[in-house]
Amino acid sequence: MDEDQQNSEIEKIANLMIHDGISPDEQDATKLEKYKNQIKEDCGLDDEKATKLVYETLLFRKLKNSDSGDILEKGNEFGAGFS
Repeated sequence: MDEDQQNSEIEKIANLMIHDGISPDEQDATKLEKYKNQIKEDCGLDDEKATKLVYETLLFRKLKNSDSGDILEKGNEFGAGFS
C-alpha cells in the first residue's frame, strides 16, 4: 500500500469512527474490531498491519483535534516520534 492509499484509508476510517461515536482515546480491541476488519477488506492487509492502521487512525484523530498548529510538534506528545 502506498502512502496516498494509506492516508486515504486513515481518513475514511476516521470519518467512520466519528460517525459511530468512537473516542480518539478508545483502546477496547472489541470496539475497534469493526475498523480493523474494514481495513482488511479495503486494503487486503493482514491482521497485524490492519491493527496498526487502526491505531494510526486514532493518532491521526488526536492530532487533527489538537489545538496546536504544528502537528509534528504535537506528535511528540503522543509518542509518535516525528522528527
